[in-house]
Amino acid sequence: MTHHRWIQFVRWQMAWMVTAVFGLVALGALTYELFFLLTMLGLLVVSDLTAPSAVQPRWRSRLRLLLAFGLVAFSIVLMRRILEIQGIGILS
Repeated sequence: MTHHRWIQFVRWQMAWMVTAVFGLVALGALTYELFFLLTMLGLLVVSDLTAPSAVQPRWRSRLRLLLAFGLVAFSIVLMRRILEIQGIGILS
């Protein structure tokens, strides 16, 4: 059963990422940063929607680690953008 949930999670995440790419291309705003930010948002949403109610499979603990690293990277991208807007640009 856990393999089925893993496949379901991967399918939903891939669908989110493909939709994000097509949406960004349609808006003419496709950049690596925006794609990464939308992917992280999708990862948070999909992991929450597919969370089991009773037993946590082993792959969910690894997913939490991936989410933690992703949130750190998200924070770095966000701080870089804020500094760029303010004209400081230390990290560029």
